[in-house]
Amino acid sequence: MVIIGVVTRNPHGWATKELRKAIEKLGHVPFIFRFRDIIAEVGFPARVFVKGCDVSSLSAIIVRPIGRCSLEQAIFRMDVLHWIEDRGVYVVNSPSAIEIAVDKYRTLYLLERAGIPVPKTVVGECCEEVLKYINDLGKPIVVKPLFGSRGLGSFRVRSKDYAWRVLSDLAFLKHVLYVQEYIRHRGRDIRVFVIGDRAVAAMYRVARSWKTNVYLGAKPIRLYPIPQEVEELAIKSCRVVGCEIAGVDIVEDRERGYLVLEVNSQPGWRGLQSVTPFSIAEEIVKYVVSRVRR
Repeated sequence: MVIIGVVTRNPHGWATKELRKAIEKLGHVPFIFRFRDIIAEVGFPARVFVKGCDVSSLSAIIVRPIGRCSLEQAIFRMDVLHWIEDRGVYVVNSPSAIEIAVDKYRTLYLLERAGIPVPKTVVGECCEEVLKYINDLGKPIVVKPLFGSRGLGSFRVRSKDYAWRVLSDLAFLKHVLYVQEYIRHRGRDIRVFVIGDRAVAAMYRVARSWKTNVYLGAKPIRLYPIPQEVEELAIKSCRVVGCEIAGVDIVEDRERGYLVLEVNSQPGWRGLQSVTPFSIAEEIVKYVVSRVRR
């Protein structure tokens, strides 16, 4: 019997409920808790508690999305995950991998360094300097938040004048400017769900708008069998970032082929589950148990 913790912002969310059911079905014990319930002690000696439970007594912890929080909260939550991992608890994904994957720029430059094709992207803080790359990126361009998911906060910008307005406003608000070429993807992209060294499931996300997130209304269509090139790209991307469980977003360019957009270290899978004939949550739990018992 393995005691598996699930740390999340919402204990009643769909993915958390799926994990709880899978853990219990496979004969193990779930321990669901929120980030905000964590108490860390130093000098007592050092321990981390959740409602009286010493977290270092858990066999493993599955990390779900941290959610909206202040910079202080984000740093503290990652510090605690590092501490738990240092005490020998298996944490998935590791805090180091989460820190890389949450940063779109860091993820892309690591992927590119590893020879993985990625979109042309410009990142900076000066609006005037970033605007100099408009012609190199082509039109339209996509302006994204450096940190973020589900396509929220992304803009497609068609003119240089409008780009200046958007970027100057973001710069005024002290945001990092993250600008990317727009890939003409024919209204769809690919989400691959990777667990360990396997691409366990994949789907096309088909949308009427330029955003292909299921959260924003895109339709999931099962991709099976997964093309070998897509599978290899997804698995390699996870290895580069350090993720053992991840959702990898891939888009197909008409001329350059497949490009990796990002690696999500805390992926949702509700849309993917709706077109997948087996339980993704059970696959996650089986993998976690196998790692604990190594």
